[in-house]
Amino acid sequence: MKKLILGCLGVTMLLSSCVSQKKYSDLEAKHKEAQDLLNSATVKLNDCLEEKATASSRLKTLQDQNAFLKANNQELINNMGNLTTLTTKGAENLEKSLESLKEKDLTIRKLQDAITRRDSVNLSLVQSLKGVLGNLDDEDIEISVEKGVVFVSISDKLLFSSGSYNVTRRAKEILGKVAQVVNNKPDFEFMVEGHTDDVPYRSGVLLDNWDLSVKRATAVVRILQNDYNVDPKRMTAAGRAEFIPVSQTEKSKNRRTRIVVLPKIDQFYSMIEEGMKDPAIN
Repeated sequence: MKKLILGCLGVTMLLSSCVSQKKYSDLEAKHKEAQDLLNSATVKLNDCLEEKATASSRLKTLQDQNAFLKANNQELINNMGNLTTLTTKGAENLEKSLESLKEKDLTIRKLQDAITRRDSVNLSLVQSLKGVLGNLDDEDIEISVEKGVVFVSISDKLLFSSGSYNVTRRAKEILGKVAQVVNNKPDFEFMVEGHTDDVPYRSGVLLDNWDLSVKRATAVVRILQNDYNVDPKRMTAAGRAEFIPVSQTEKSKNRRTRIVVLPKIDQFYSMIEEGMKDPAIN
């Protein structure tokens, strides 16, 4: 009887251990997901801090100019205080100075509003891309934001065989996920860039790495257009050969295809124009 009781206790402890291990694995997966979100937010935060520093510097310069103009205006008013009549010329100069102050304040607010809107759109795009591509190895695919532009860099070992520009079956799955995001963002255009290492290309019908990088970019564009119905008017194919390396020691990192997601220029200016309609500004 004692042996039976001890056996039951052993089985119970074993099952408890399994449940604890499963909970631990779940927590570990959630921790990794939270870490990915934290890394994305950190990238966004660094970009915002850089742009904030630039905007703050510009704001300080404009504020100094405003203070200088205000001081000049006050001095002008004081000097004319003893005059019985304010001359027409003096009144015009004063009015121009005040208008200049208003225009500069308005410009600052328009720029800040446009930058904020652009950053919000970029953050949404990055989160969408990470949502569909988040399970891939970070060394094979990277998503980043640089100077207000979103970049998706895909290692060539995922897309092509060595020296080839034929897209692999596995790569088509990845491009399908990218297409899913860009098709949901019709206000964006993007450029597909082919990059190679500096090893001379000497096989096949192509002339050099320029040819290879362009062929790889056009191969990706064709897949996006023909297989996933991405509007060809939104895409540009470009070859950069070996001339923009990201590593001097690891050539494999330089063999990549980069998708540069670009907000339409007129869209950015539309953000500024919308800011002009803001009742708080007017």
